[in-house]
Amino acid sequence: MKTISATLARADLYKVIDSTLEAHEPIQITSKRGNAILISEADWRSIQETLYLVSIPGMRESILAGMAEPLGKCSRDIDL
Repeated sequence: MKTISATLARADLYKVIDSTLEAHEPIQITSKRGNAILISEADWRSIQETLYLVSIPGMRESILAGMAEPLGKCSRDIDL
């Protein structure tokens, strides 16, 4: 994770935001008052969705079982 000071983040805010959006890599912003992490909105929403899904009892195991299932066994023809 890239770390920059709050002073540098403030000076190049748009560049810092663009970097986070393009790389999907969080940036730690440090200051005397404490540190913060900057992440893209899309990454934040992904994290929230993951936390929600793993909070459902049995969901993690179901996802892992589904990932282990061969694709041929998962697909089927659908009449439209």
